Amino acid sequence: MKVIADLCVVPIGVGVSVSKYVVACEKVLNEADLETQLHAYGTNIEGEWDEVFAAIKRCHEVVHEMGAPRISTTLKFGTRSDRAQTMDDKVRSVQQKM
Repeated sequence: MKVIADLCVVPIGVGVSVSKYVVACEKVLNEADLETQLHAYGTNIEGEWDEVFAAIKRCHEVVHEMGAPRISTTLKFGTRSDRAQTMDDKVRSVQQKM
């Protein structure tokens, strides 16, 4: 099953700047060969359910390995069974209506 997810991983107890942890998660997602779109407060991810959620788990593992004692994650996700739809399709649909 295809899924589109919006992921925001926030390491806690590592100081103010978290960009190096974001970079680590982006590398995990790229290595998993998933379609992604980085945005100001997270990353949109598109792919097969099991692959997406395995990559999210790996993001947590990597951030903990980097020394973050705690992580708070916000995750929104959706699936469709009526038709195939990509992240780009969703954005294009809104832009065409503007």
